[in-house]
Amino acid sequence: MSISSLQPEFWYWWVAAAIFVGLEIFTPGVAFLWLGIAAVLVGLLVAFDPSLGFDLQLLVFAVLSVITVVLGRRFVRLREPATDQPTLNRRAESYVGRTVTLTQAIVDGTGRAAVGDGTWIVRGDDMPAGTRVRITGTDGIVLLVERAP
Repeated sequence: MSISSLQPEFWYWWVAAAIFVGLEIFTPGVAFLWLGIAAVLVGLLVAFDPSLGFDLQLLVFAVLSVITVVLGRRFVRLREPATDQPTLNRRAESYVGRTVTLTQAIVDGTGRAAVGDGTWIVRGDDMPAGTRVRITGTDGIVLLVERAP
């Protein structure tokens, strides 16, 4: 039995769409929704033209999946709400621009600084403990610093 001899009816695609949308509930982000939309569209296409071979149905589904994912990502990105706290869940980035004190000297490019109620690993030019430094950026959870003016 070859793939071209299979001829599912249109409602098979709608069941697949329901499964994709159901998976969306259990996964983070918005990925399976777009695949579900593509499956609904293929189901509509097969409902209007039942003679469409299964291999062509899969090809149309693949193409529509790519299109819906790309358009969907663009749509979601445009609808992201503006926030007054853009670094809320990126704590290290929220410290950029602050001036802090080194609690441990920067030796060979790495040291520690008191930031808020804790200490953070910092990277920059070698400096003694107690030096005031300005946070200029981040590298993951490491703060990049330079001597404060």
